[in-house]
Amino acid sequence: MFTKDMKMADLIHKNYLLLSIISRFGIPLGFGDKSVEEVCNDYKVNTYFFLDIVNSCSYESYFTDVQHKHFSIVSIVSYLRKTHKFYNDQIVPEIQCLITNLYQNCFQQKDNVKLLFNFFEEYKNELLIHIKREEDIVYPYVLDIEKAYETKKISKELTEQMKNYSIKDYLNEHSDIEEKLLDLKNLIIKYLPPTSDFKYRNKVLVKLFQLEKDVNDHSSIEEKVMAPKIFDMENFLFSHFSIVKLNIDDE
Repeated sequence: MFTKDMKMADLIHKNYLLLSIISRFGIPLGFGDKSVEEVCNDYKVNTYFFLDIVNSCSYESYFTDVQHKHFSIVSIVSYLRKTHKFYNDQIVPEIQCLITNLYQNCFQQKDNVKLLFNFFEEYKNELLIHIKREEDIVYPYVLDIEKAYETKKISKELTEQMKNYSIKDYLNEHSDIEEKLLDLKNLIIKYLPPTSDFKYRNKVLVKLFQLEKDVNDHSSIEEKVMAPKIFDMENFLFSHFSIVKLNIDDE
């Protein structure tokens, strides 16, 4: 596991995919031999939060425990929103551009490449719906939970919302948007007929693998980092304000 005393450069050597993640914290390259803690202090980044993110994204078995007490939901949501922006502004357009290049440079099987493009468009639309739901519903909810927990004051609107919704509900319905990415990769690997345009399809595949890893990491952060904090806060609010959660069967 990564620790605060390790050199920041060593994290990248062990997992180069952390490059884009580190950049979302506003940390540029060029930090020399400074430790993780030193670099985080330089850029006013919460070290505990940074370590939770990079460990969650690097080790499947990692699960936050004591450290998740040391940073705010505001920090988590800010990071997750930057990840959404990365999807919208960078990697999704890059994949679309690569598939377009694949189509334009394919002299055979254009219909199959067109099918690939349409399939990715379907995935992109699902991803955008997923992002919109988190931006419009989930993130405002968890920010309100943290505010109520910190101030020990709760609005009538949040009270009613908690009766019908909780972070457990979000985890249970957390959509598996990674499955369609697997279908996309298999379409290229297994079923797209061979042509001379292998370099373009390989570039598409590499980007799809990168997106899949990032989306998995994004989900892991929500489930392993954000959810445990909200679960603790909800339990306090349920008890402190005597809120009784409604069951679906009661409605």
